[in-house]
Amino acid sequence: MTLLQPIALLAIIIAGYLFKRCRLFGQRDYRIIQVMLFDLVLPGAIVYSFATNPHDPSLLWLSAFGFVVALVPVLVIFSATRHSPVTQRAFLMLNATGLNIGCFCFPVVQAFLGEQAIVPAAMFDIGNCIMVAAGTNVMTQTLLHIQPGRPLTEQGAGDAPTLPYTRPTDRDAKRLARRSLLRTVLKGFVGSIPFDTYVIMIVLMVCGLSLPAWFADLFRPLSNANACVAMLMVGMMMDLPANRSDTFAVLKVLAWRLPFGLAFAAVAWFLLPFDAGIREATMMCCLAPVAVFSTLFTDEVLGNARLAGFTLSVSAVISLGMMTGAHAMTAAGII
Repeated sequence: MTLLQPIALLAIIIAGYLFKRCRLFGQRDYRIIQVMLFDLVLPGAIVYSFATNPHDPSLLWLSAFGFVVALVPVLVIFSATRHSPVTQRAFLMLNATGLNIGCFCFPVVQAFLGEQAIVPAAMFDIGNCIMVAAGTNVMTQTLLHIQPGRPLTEQGAGDAPTLPYTRPTDRDAKRLARRSLLRTVLKGFVGSIPFDTYVIMIVLMVCGLSLPAWFADLFRPLSNANACVAMLMVGMMMDLPANRSDTFAVLKVLAWRLPFGLAFAAVAWFLLPFDAGIREATMMCCLAPVAVFSTLFTDEVLGNARLAGFTLSVSAVISLGMMTGAHAMTAAGII
């Protein structure tokens, strides 16, 4: 029975894809769902989690761990792919990093471990969200010298590892460059409503303030819609790889994600100083699929939501299998 809910998530992805193929949805209708998900539904799910579950400030260590888990792969991939074309580097940096916690792990860990597992998952996601909601996109654009607001197809991307960039030399030009970078960073973070929601919840938690009970009733419909809306959007974005190059791009993402996921899951289970329930929930979060934010940023940077959606779907199937295996091993006392 515990498998029914995550299997249902995959079925919703397939339904979204089939609805688009049958032309019940248009090719770009997923953008409407994107706005609804990121600006309304996901923030509502975050508020509901904090309104219905006590969040111990000591669990902020999980937030720090979640940030490290999302940050390290970005830096490693950037360094390891320094001889690859910029389009390949951008796709890997956006899709081989970051974790889908709010939309995928919340219902999965709840199905396996119960309602209480949402608390460590949410605390882990605070750190993860710093990267997936803005940080990864800002770092990708900055490190690869990609101009925000314009896809790579409009910026003359070729086979070079980064876009052409001339470092400013005079004082005024350097000051303008720093201001431009600061505006990009602030816009990336402040413009992310889920990230802003997490910040507000952290402030309330640190101050010892709890949300009134009516908040839970107010935001319950949004929380209940979270997984369905997110997976439907992924299905609407998805298309099968168009050629061998696309297939290799997906395989490269998986080749990076799987070792990182398994390594961080091992750290979570064997090294984190929490009880077994919290460690298992965190371990399962480390095995999560591609973040939904990655599909949004891939569409903005590369104009390739199709391939990003397919990558998310494939990684979701693999993640479900790994999370099921991890839960079985902990239940049997194997680890």
